[in-house]
Amino acid sequence: MRVEFGRDARPTTTIQPQSMGFHVLAKPSGAICNLDCTYCFFLEKADLYPGGHFRMEPTVLERYLAQLLEIQRGPEITIAWQGGEPTLLGVEWFRHAVEVATRVAPAGTVLQHTIQTNATLITDEWAEFFVSHGFLVGVSIDGPPSLHDVYRVDKRGRPTAHRVVEGLRILQRHGVEVNALVTVNAANEDHGLEVYRYLRDELQLSYFQLIPIVELVDGKISDRSVAPAKWGMFLNEVFEEWLRHDVGTVFVSMIDAALAPLVGAPAGMCIFAETCGDAVALEHNGDLYSCDHFVDPEHLLGNIQTTHLADLVASPQQRNFGLEKREGLPSQCRRCPVLSQCRGECPKNRTERSVDGEANLNYLCEGYLGFFSHVNPVLRMMATALLNGGYADEIPDVLFNGPLEDPCPCQSGRPRGECHRR
Repeated sequence: MRVEFGRDARPTTTIQPQSMGFHVLAKPSGAICNLDCTYCFFLEKADLYPGGHFRMEPTVLERYLAQLLEIQRGPEITIAWQGGEPTLLGVEWFRHAVEVATRVAPAGTVLQHTIQTNATLITDEWAEFFVSHGFLVGVSIDGPPSLHDVYRVDKRGRPTAHRVVEGLRILQRHGVEVNALVTVNAANEDHGLEVYRYLRDELQLSYFQLIPIVELVDGKISDRSVAPAKWGMFLNEVFEEWLRHDVGTVFVSMIDAALAPLVGAPAGMCIFAETCGDAVALEHNGDLYSCDHFVDPEHLLGNIQTTHLADLVASPQQRNFGLEKREGLPSQCRRCPVLSQCRGECPKNRTERSVDGEANLNYLCEGYLGFFSHVNPVLRMMATALLNGGYADEIPDVLFNGPLEDPCPCQSGRPRGECHRR
């Protein structure tokens, strides 16, 4: 099932795992990047490959694409590239990658190419290449310059927001499909509404992914990380603005994912799946890891040059890794009213102890409980409309119009004037 919020809305096109099979996030440039974002967890991965030149060689590229397209099934197959900064490889490298993928793809298969970039190296040539091959481009931007430039700096510590926006404008001018990937951190956690309006109004973007920064330094949560309660408040601010103005025209991955289980659809985000293990990370030399957040020796599955990709993904090591997400939940999560939506979120963030003293409580638990509890009354109304053949964009009219003294349709028990009309 695909969730559509409005009569004229297309489904969200944020970069998501395949609906069938598994998803590979390939990093052909390894951890190499032209920026020096202070919260970035990719940069430390360079230590895994000392002396490496961090460029996927043609033999690895061809083997990867041949294996991926041999085992993935469906009318559309996603090929996703990330980094570091993948555009450092140059347009010709990706031109060759597209040629290889087209050559080895099964007949009748539609290839969906995606790439995540900081956009600082985007040129007209890049944009022309992306649009000619139907690339979906994710641009990393953390809000207006005053917020973005706190942590997203270049190698000399200089701000980068102006360069990101210049690259974004080039992409938009050429008609490239663009998503915004926004990390929520200590610098912008109090500015949910400001960030949302900047993306929507100033940058004219309609598809947002919101990613919380949870950074461990020497076993402790860093001061750059988003605070749990403020993560929830950030999401709630975004939701309220979206609800009042943008249902059916702006798509936010967190809102999509919150609604999906209520209509019987998959969440579309691995962090909210009951188990994980179907989203793996491929390094430049062919090494495959359990997850992009677990690129370390313990979670190395093997190398696709010696073991087929399918065998690595299906290995007992990877299946056990995926099941542990569900099996390792503390009792506090198992009795939580929003478990069916949260599922304990990402295992990498399970750094805390529960009220019962058990390990593996998610650091962001308070924020997610606040978010899902806040949005669920409205999302249930939307789910009912969708399941009855209606549209979710009907719901704001129901909430915000009508006598103030009537009970609010969200069933809060309060009058409309003291609830959603407040």
